[in-house]
Amino acid sequence: MSEPLKLRALDDEDLAVLAACLQDALVPAQDMRYLADENRFVLVVNRFCWERLPGARLETTAAGPEAGPFERVHCGLTIEHVRKVQTRGFADTGAGDSEKLYEVLTILTEPGAGGGAVLTLVFAGEAAVRLEVERIEVIAGDVGEPWPTLWRPDHALDAGTP
Repeated sequence: MSEPLKLRALDDEDLAVLAACLQDALVPAQDMRYLADENRFVLVVNRFCWERLPGARLETTAAGPEAGPFERVHCGLTIEHVRKVQTRGFADTGAGDSEKLYEVLTILTEPGAGGGAVLTLVFAGEAAVRLEVERIEVIAGDVGEPWPTLWRPDHALDAGTP
């Protein structure tokens, strides 16, 4: 059994590695919170364990999935030094919507005002969380034991193209 994932991102390069590990993670909107008094944004995701694939590849090929089972694990994510949070594309109109799962695609970074940065958590279905931060400090850590899954996310290279 491999060690739980524990990562800390302090710059764009670190964040790119962390984002690759979180690709295809699933999270209900109710498991995301902005803790304004602590200048912190937190979430718990159901993370696909890309690093545990044969050969520890982080990318997916168009050839299709290898034979499972694969693994998923809960992973806590903390984004520090948050000044402002904006969201788009999250359903909040009905009781069942709070349990809708959002799939993490990536985390984007761009320079922010006053030497800070803007981090955007991009989800499938055009949902996003935009975070203005004083500086980049993102901590991710697996929580609990992984569990098996037969489903592996598949990102065919030509998906979505005519």
